[in-house]
Amino acid sequence: MTEVRKPVEDLLTDYDIFEPEFVKDPYPSFSEIRESKCPIARTERYEGSWLPTRYEDVVAIAQEYETFTSRGILVVPPFPGQGEGAYGGVTAPPITSDPPDHHWHRRLILPVFSPQSVAKFEQGTRDLCNKLIDEVIDKGTADAAADYAQHIPVRVIATLLGVPLEMESDFTAWVRAALENILDAEGRKWARKNIIEFFLAQVAERKQNPREDDFITELMNTEVEGKVVPIEYVLGVCNLMLVAGVDTTWSAIGSCMWHMAQHPEHRKQLRDNPELWPTAIEELLRMYAPVTMARIVDHDVEFQGCPMKAGDRVLMAFPAANRDPRQFENPDEVILDREHNRHVAFGSGIHRCAGSNLARLEVRVALQTWLERIPEFELVDKTDVTWAGGQVHGPRKCLVKF
Repeated sequence: MTEVRKPVEDLLTDYDIFEPEFVKDPYPSFSEIRESKCPIARTERYEGSWLPTRYEDVVAIAQEYETFTSRGILVVPPFPGQGEGAYGGVTAPPITSDPPDHHWHRRLILPVFSPQSVAKFEQGTRDLCNKLIDEVIDKGTADAAADYAQHIPVRVIATLLGVPLEMESDFTAWVRAALENILDAEGRKWARKNIIEFFLAQVAERKQNPREDDFITELMNTEVEGKVVPIEYVLGVCNLMLVAGVDTTWSAIGSCMWHMAQHPEHRKQLRDNPELWPTAIEELLRMYAPVTMARIVDHDVEFQGCPMKAGDRVLMAFPAANRDPRQFENPDEVILDREHNRHVAFGSGIHRCAGSNLARLEVRVALQTWLERIPEFELVDKTDVTWAGGQVHGPRKCLVKF
């Protein structure tokens, strides 16, 4: 049965982030809200939320963590019963935690995501990208999303976590149920159950057979103030890395592939000026920031004239902030050598993405390897590209020919 959606009559009072056209291309709606008399919109859909769209407002909310808490980071309410049961306390620290716990939640995982630590994944990622290209290059056509982008982060994260690569299809299904099909409460419940049970088994196996140079083993043995960290924290970090570390990055890679397929001048610019790669990656991340993150209002507050109540959900639309003309000149244009680019694709404040260095590496290596092997390619049909949206925005079907 086809879902019948109530049409949106006024974006300022009734936006719908899951409306098909919004999912496909949210930027015109973001712009309309941002340039209106009220750049923070409100909707009563999905139990209600606020939607700030200006850069300075999104950054302010991200930094005012005492008012805008991380108790709920999803763009929709929790499913019934979430948070109950033996491991109901498993969340996704540090992005779901607030100070004071946030400080040690984040500190413990930063070393694995330092520039020096993630550099060791570069060659393996390049080898993976070449292997994926080998599988399609003689066909003359491929799905840049499903055949390429969507395989890269899940295998990189599985390698980092030391879990079986042959479970890629399971990991992918869980991630999709958790984030892409976020309106399906039963699917989210199924994904959560599978993810927690899987990592519980991984923890139990390591208790019996500790591993050397293994992230999960190291995390299990870490002490804070003389006590080993709780099992819920270990499971939560694994949950975070699998879910948040996969969907966000394959969405970013897919969007960049979609862009490059339509811009031969940018492909040529990078071929002729390889020194532009660092700024080019930042610009593409700004332009196609995939994530919208939620915050929960801790207490009644008026923010920019909006009477927000305790318990209200606020959607931090980082993609909207990244196209604010008050912050970026010609914001809807990709400028690969853009000099001033304080984008918030990875968030802002204390909850800024801890895995940003790894994500940058994956995006860069994926694009570099493809452009080295397949320098000329284009979309098969612009109208046939399909998108996921809501929490994470990116293409899920993107056929290209070469």
